[in-house]
Amino acid sequence: MQDPNEDTEWNDILRRKGILPPKEKPEEEEDDEQLLQPQSIVKTYESMTLEELEENEDEFNDEDELAMEMYRQKRLAEWKANQIKNAFGELTEISGQDYVLEVNKAGAGIWVVLHLYKQGIPLCTLINQHLSILANKFPQTKFLRSISTTCIPNYPDRNLPTIFIYYEGEMKAQFIGPLVFGGMNLKCDELEWRLSETGAVKTDLEENPRKQIQDQLMTSIRCSAPHRRDGDEDSDED
Repeated sequence: MQDPNEDTEWNDILRRKGILPPKEKPEEEEDDEQLLQPQSIVKTYESMTLEELEENEDEFNDEDELAMEMYRQKRLAEWKANQIKNAFGELTEISGQDYVLEVNKAGAGIWVVLHLYKQGIPLCTLINQHLSILANKFPQTKFLRSISTTCIPNYPDRNLPTIFIYYEGEMKAQFIGPLVFGGMNLKCDELEWRLSETGAVKTDLEENPRKQIQDQLMTSIRCSAPHRRDGDEDSDED
């Protein structure tokens, strides 16, 4: 019996007449054709940068276009949000004229830490140093400083240093006067903890550093206190 897949003139005639089915292609040939077919770009776009997406957009087919545009918009929104969150990074000096714009109109989702200070007050100088470090550590928070009387006329020096905490233009907390800060022994991580309690920064500290100092102080006091002996109690009772 003649093989229907055999390449003969008679078989070709029978195929054209519909008497024989079309010749089957070898499996290897089918695999080769599949490999030669272009793969959809949509399968790899997640690993592309915005610049790469723009460079390759001419290669996207109609099916890819919608997914690509949605992904591009998402990446762009994330980039803009990241730029806004990391727009600060330093302690900035402002005047009274800047107050409304920089503090009350800081923008949605923005925390503001404002330090009112005056030259010549050591604790104010120390806090400015700490805030400069924290501004660099928490660039998503706006750290500001201003000479007290330029923001609030006749603001009393006894209230310095003063820190105001704002969120979206509304005051959320305030620290007024040297006693609140604990004097010149104030450490940077202690100030960081205080700010984190208001929500202004997201600290990686696990507990209040001041608590450790207090615990050590209480332990030292207990160890140095004189211990009464049983005989002393008896003599007191006599």
